[in-house]
Amino acid sequence: MTPKPRLLAVLDTVCIVLFLIAVGLVFFYAPLERSMGQVQRVFYFHVATAWVGMLGFMVAAGVGVVYLRTNHSLWDIVGLAAIEISLVFFFVAIVTGSIWARPAWNTWWTWDTRLTTAAIVELIYAAYWMLRQGIEDAEKRARFGAVYAILACISVPITFASIRLLRTIHPVVVGGGDPNAEGGFSMTPAMRVTFFYSLIVFSILFVDMLWHRIRLGQLAEKVEQLKLKLSA
Repeated sequence: MTPKPRLLAVLDTVCIVLFLIAVGLVFFYAPLERSMGQVQRVFYFHVATAWVGMLGFMVAAGVGVVYLRTNHSLWDIVGLAAIEISLVFFFVAIVTGSIWARPAWNTWWTWDTRLTTAAIVELIYAAYWMLRQGIEDAEKRARFGAVYAILACISVPITFASIRLLRTIHPVVVGGGDPNAEGGFSMTPAMRVTFFYSLIVFSILFVDMLWHRIRLGQLAEKVEQLKLKLSA
């Protein structure tokens, strides 16, 4: 495997510093929300992880289109990397959402529109990862992955828009919300700074992790090619 690029090493350090600052802002800068108390602080990372999850799924759909046009294996590696990372982040978003929901809704889970669509998205992309494992031919696997990622991406905007278009108890903190939503709150200027800073930090973290996963994917591709040569 080629040595780690200097820029990637710098990006690793930057991510660590930025993340520590984000933690500091969440716990020491953003004010305590009056009605929910300390548990509201999970909101900043809950939304950020959900954003990264959706971002990766959209990236996978975009590179899926590029792969179908070019048949270059690099784009398949990028698409798989984006989905694997986003699966983890989106799962974390669901878990942190449950932690937030417990005091706000008095339950860990409810089949609200947003929660239901989020669970469906997670299952759709988990199926993508599992189904790929059953295809031995690399080219067929890549083509299947590209088409699946493009079609699966339809679920992402549906999940995002669900709380804005349908009756739901899930709050919309940014851009207004349903008056029936429980657990909603108005952000102070300090809360907004912390919120948008967290989104930026997690977006940079996604780029860093994606770069690492692509390098790992390229190494796996070389190993697979060596196995094919040995078995030929």
